[in-house]
Amino acid sequence: MSKNHRGTGVRTLPARGRGTCPICKKEHIKVLYEQTIDGQQVKICKYCNAALKNKAKAAAPVVQAAAEAPAEESAPAAE
Repeated sequence: MSKNHRGTGVRTLPARGRGTCPICKKEHIKVLYEQTIDGQQVKICKYCNAALKNKAKAAAPVVQAAAEAPAEESAPAAE
């Protein structure tokens, strides 16, 4: 099958979606992903988007473990 419509959404953007990423400062890279950074909605590149998601994913189990730890401590005290 042909891929006639690939990239049509990017073609309508100014500079075809290319610019400077505010995080990594790379120039002439596609900045298509919107993220809230320091209270501002900015568009970042896919590499920085993946890095932010990986940091959040790595921090999520730590938050869950911290939330479960006080529950474990209170259970033996109640016995």
